[in-house]
Amino acid sequence: MNKILKALLLIAPVLAVGCSTKVTRVQTDSVIDLTGRWNDTDSRLVAEEMIKDCLSQRWLYSWESQNKRPVVIIGKVVNKSHEHISVETFTKDMERALLNSGKVNFVASKTEREQLREERDDMAENASVSTAKSDGEETGADLMLLGTINSVPDQNGNKAVVFYQTNLELIEMESNTKVWIGEKKIKKFVERANTKF
Repeated sequence: MNKILKALLLIAPVLAVGCSTKVTRVQTDSVIDLTGRWNDTDSRLVAEEMIKDCLSQRWLYSWESQNKRPVVIIGKVVNKSHEHISVETFTKDMERALLNSGKVNFVASKTEREQLREERDDMAENASVSTAKSDGEETGADLMLLGTINSVPDQNGNKAVVFYQTNLELIEMESNTKVWIGEKKIKKFVERANTKF
């Protein structure tokens, strides 16, 4: 029994070190690829390039020549890729950068508007008349941003190439005219110790 106890005491520190977790804070814009899948860096790079392209195209000049800022709403950006992608992170990056450019205004999404309408209904019953906000005063969107994220994986053993293509379209609400189409492609070569992708 004494030998078993000594052996356990010798092995315990090794097991404790092997099972410990280490967490290191890193800069949010640092590039860390652990799996080869779509990640925050891909989302940021696609959003940055799309915004730059979107704001440099001729559709915006007609609004600027009238000293107006178009009102935009984010529609559906559908993940058609083979993996889970947090589309909301990507669309919020786009929305924030476009809004902060000072060239467009945004209205709330359908889900956000539902919450706001519920709050206005509550205000109508409970807030003072001087501070309650009335229904029917919402700003309508001039343009809607829609899009898709697609991927094409190609694997052979422990090596894979994954191709991502993001397409976005800006469409005038009244006429259904597409005023801008943006596209960004990313291609990744991934090698793994095992064959699971």
